Amino acid sequence: MTDQSPPPATPSGPGEPDRPDPTSPGDGSGASPVPGAPPVPDAGLPHSGPPPQSWDPAQAWGQPAAPPPGWVFPPTGGYPPGAGPYGGQPWYPGVPVGWYPPGYGLDPNDALVTPPGAGIGGWFDRFWGALRRGWRQLVPIMLLTQVLPAAVLSVISFGLDPSPAWEAQAETDPSAGLPDNFATSLLTLLVVLVGGSLLIGLVQALGWAAGSWVITQQAAGRPAALDAALRYGLRRAVGVWGWTLLVSLLIGIGVCFCVLPGIYLAFALSMAGPVYLFERNNPIGRSFRMFHDRLGMLLGRVALVGAAVIIGTVVPGVLESAGTTAFGEDPFASPGPAVGVVAVIAVTAVLALPAHLAQLVGLLITYAEQRAHEAPVNGATLAAELD
Repeated sequence: MTDQSPPPATPSGPGEPDRPDPTSPGDGSGASPVPGAPPVPDAGLPHSGPPPQSWDPAQAWGQPAAPPPGWVFPPTGGYPPGAGPYGGQPWYPGVPVGWYPPGYGLDPNDALVTPPGAGIGGWFDRFWGALRRGWRQLVPIMLLTQVLPAAVLSVISFGLDPSPAWEAQAETDPSAGLPDNFATSLLTLLVVLVGGSLLIGLVQALGWAAGSWVITQQAAGRPAALDAALRYGLRRAVGVWGWTLLVSLLIGIGVCFCVLPGIYLAFALSMAGPVYLFERNNPIGRSFRMFHDRLGMLLGRVALVGAAVIIGTVVPGVLESAGTTAFGEDPFASPGPAVGVVAVIAVTAVLALPAHLAQLVGLLITYAEQRAHEAPVNGATLAAELD
């Protein structure tokens, strides 16, 4: 015990709020001793209004509240990565940046969808990844639906080509008019070429649908057997074929108007096939909208695919022309040259296989990237859309 009086309270420094005395009773006004907090009524005093809401000190001092149930940290999805868990995401209102429910967000490691900002490097990574995962299924599909039909049509048209006989007749009798059976031979060749092209287009549509199914299923971690892929392609073949015919007609009309309109339509309608498979609604309109919404990006991706297709088809075509010429003007007149011509056509058709693979995989990866710029999407979502 001492008779000295207690030391005086230390005055508050400049800019420092007065320290409240936790042992002192309230003044009856209901003011909170902590600045910024809701009023706290004095204990033991009567109150006539409803009970006050509870005060969370963490929220009062600006600390983040606990995330909703089922959400994780650090973020495993979402875009942009590393933006942190605070703040609302302006292009997807109501969802904090980096906080996505499982299976919903933009996964930077998704095997099919290139997230915004990944650039051409991310596009190439998914392109080669799709080929590495699916070449065992994609190569047989492309051989059966692209290479083989094209080779068969080339052999038939080569055998029906009347131009060698016409040239021989013109050399024999330069004063003669039109060759014998000119109209019949020409009409037969046109019917075979047009009818064969239509039939091949249907088979090719089956292959595009089957190959797209394989790539998407494997990207989602699902099994993708060859027979199941062909069954899916058979279900979607007629629809893909019909839209492909319409797109080809529009591009052909555009080519007739000084070529450039046809090139523009070829780029603008490049997404029509994937749009039909995944959305099945207005493929032409959606493809135009994707092209114009992200013109530079889609133009660059499709240009890469187009360059690969042109190189992959022109080189085998030149080799086929040079190889078949070596067997004479009418190689089907005897068995030996005929076998040689068929072998040359078969080999050069197989050499065009990389071009078919590049077109299938490149356009599908490009479509998935465009979808990611519109809303969060991943491989599992796209796989579910094909079912």
